[in-house]
Order: sequence, then structure tokens, then C-alpha cells
Amino acid sequence: MVKSATVQNLQSAYNMENDAHARYVAFAQKADREGYGEVASLFRAAARSEEVLMRDHAEVLRTLGGEQHVNVKMPVVLSTKKNLESAEAQSTGGEQDMMYSMFIVEARGEGAEDAVRTFRYAVSATAQQAILFRDAIRNLPMTRGASHIYYVCGACGAISDLPGGEMCPVCMSHEDPYEHIS
Repeated sequence: MVKSATVQNLQSAYNMENDAHARYVAFAQKADREGYGEVASLFRAAARSEEVLMRDHAEVLRTLGGEQHVNVKMPVVLSTKKNLESAEAQSTGGEQDMMYSMFIVEARGEGAEDAVRTFRYAVSATAQQAILFRDAIRNLPMTRGASHIYYVCGACGAISDLPGGEMCPVCMSHEDPYEHIS
């Protein structure tokens, strides 16, 4: 029997991903308005990645007898540059890494391997987003104009700016796992 710690952790993770999704949708709209098409595409891809993670957290939460409770914080939207810096800082924040590490340890201790899996996917997706946000900050002047295609694995939320192969390197999904987001 799984203890309530994992259920509570899944709820926290669900809300965290839900907040990130709302933030990235708002950031994409701002980037579009400012003419940063590539950055808007990146934020849309990150938002899609967060949707995948939310879905996974919710599914595992339900299998453990929990219910998701939505509590979305309204995002603060600034300039595209400031939004990228905020997104990168939140993606590389040690606090989130520590929290997910603790969630993984507790879920493993409770025998909730599906929760371990979904928490690991979140760690991986967040790390990939941090790299992409950092690159976008560095190349911001060159991201004006047209959109860019990003690839998001529909199974685990992995995100890449390069076309995926036949298998996702994170979750090993084989069935053309990537959604094209622009």
C-alpha cells in the first residue's frame, strides 16, 4: 500500500507543472507580440512538455487513489528576455532538483515505481528545457521572425530542437514519439 507522501508529492508536482504550463503559454504570447518567433515556439514546446508531465503525474496519482486539485498561479509576464531568464533560472534551480530527488526517494521507498518514473521524466524534461532556454538567451537577437520547430515526446515530455529519431532517448518510446511544435 502506497503511503500518502507519494500522493502528496504527485499533487505538488502536478501543480508545479501546471504553473509552468500556464507561465510558458503566457510567455509564448508575449514573445509572439515582441516578434521573437523562435522563442515563442520554444515556450510553446515547453508548455506542451509540461502538459505531458501533468498528464503523467495525474495518471499515477489516480492509480494511487489520489485526485488532482488544480491550483494555478497567475504568471508574471515581463519582456521576452526577462521571461527567458526567469524560465532558465527556474529550470536550473537546485530547489526543484532537490525536491524531485526527495520525491523519487520517497516513492521508491513506498514501492511506487510509476511515480519514480514520472518524477524522473520531469527531471529530464526540465534539464532539457534549461539548456534550450540558456541557448535562446544567448542567441536572442537572432530569434526574431519566423517560428522554429521543436520536438516534444508525447510519452515523457522530452524536448529537443533537433528532429527525433525512431526512439525517444529518455523513455525509449518507439512509436514516432515526437510531436512537432512551432
